[in-house]
Amino acid sequence: MSETSETETARPRGFGSYALALLPLIVFGGIAATAAKMLYDQDFHGKNITEIPSALIGTKAPALALPPLDGANLPALTDAAIKGKLTLVNVFASWCVPCRDEHPVLKELAKDGRLNIVAINYKDQNENALRFLGELGNPYHAIGIDPNGKAAIDWGVYGIPESYLVAPDGTILYKRVGPFDDASLKEGLYPAMEKALGKPAS
Repeated sequence: MSETSETETARPRGFGSYALALLPLIVFGGIAATAAKMLYDQDFHGKNITEIPSALIGTKAPALALPPLDGANLPALTDAAIKGKLTLVNVFASWCVPCRDEHPVLKELAKDGRLNIVAINYKDQNENALRFLGELGNPYHAIGIDPNGKAAIDWGVYGIPESYLVAPDGTILYKRVGPFDDASLKEGLYPAMEKALGKPAS
């Protein structure tokens, strides 16, 4: 009886056992390879990894029915706030440092009367959001609050700040992950605006 037990104990494990043990290494290797490719594309091919493709581009924008930011004296963010207008939907929060860096750019963009800029205020405190706008200025024509992040999920938000250019007919034309800078304006937003408007963006 003991000889049989010893034989069974010494018997090699099946391939399935080894594969299961190697699974975490395989998953990690896949993640590392993806990250390495992104860095390679950025460094050697000039690709901007912040221009993350979105499955929503070319489709109708998700419905908007967000309550207003109390005290901002601005309309709520609803479908009516963007209907028939070339609109930049910007996702921001007062606690987001890159949002603060981006804000002067949005204020400059707001000077172009052809562009309607609205905001989704993401997981923020009302008082903090008001203080943020009071300190830095308000480029928005409408603000909707998203305290639990549901709207951000609907829009496929990766992180904030994040912006979507929406055509007058409601089609998403362009997406920017991260704050706007000179390069992303010239290479991303402005060409998308030009295409939508049929003339150069100011």
